Amino acid sequence: MTRERMMGERLFYLSHLHQDGEMKVTLVLEPRSNISSGESPLSPSAVSHSDSGSSTQSLSHGGAPELLVGLSYNATTGRLSVEMIKGSHFRNLAVNRAPDTYGKLFLFNSVGQEMSRCKTSIRRGQPNPVYKETFVFQVALFQLSDVTLMISVYNRRTMKRKEMIGWIALGQNNSGEEERDHWEEMKETKGQQVCRWHTLLES
Repeated sequence: MTRERMMGERLFYLSHLHQDGEMKVTLVLEPRSNISSGESPLSPSAVSHSDSGSSTQSLSHGGAPELLVGLSYNATTGRLSVEMIKGSHFRNLAVNRAPDTYGKLFLFNSVGQEMSRCKTSIRRGQPNPVYKETFVFQVALFQLSDVTLMISVYNRRTMKRKEMIGWIALGQNNSGEEERDHWEEMKETKGQQVCRWHTLLES
């Protein structure tokens, strides 16, 4: 929630300016991946890192898929609250249109047994879907360091067919440094929600 996310950019060469007074120009912004960083040694792409997406390798039409997740834990009630807030750069590689996506959440104990599961409703035709759905899991304080939360995002292609866009895991068997740090920060904030972007891993 404290990060800035670049919506778009456009290079404008000052040689295009008229020398005799003001000029008004409408600039159409494009996603970062659509602009070649080789156009100028001072292009914004080469010098700015505004968010986590800028550090991931971009595909042909956008960056890596990401998910904004909010975590909070109340030690008194044993309630682990997980908010799946929104996604970014979700693509439907099979056809040239935005995907119909939903998220599935699984909670596993220390030996990998499933404790609970739930899923979001479907967001149709959105490459950057907003979910804003919160799920609550009962986890005792002594279990908090031993459980694993897995979040998967799927593209629903037909009633019977689906494909995974990507996944992350937090908790004991975390999928990376960002996920580990997010979990630890949640435990330290004592009930306050902590939100972070995560790059989804390929299935």
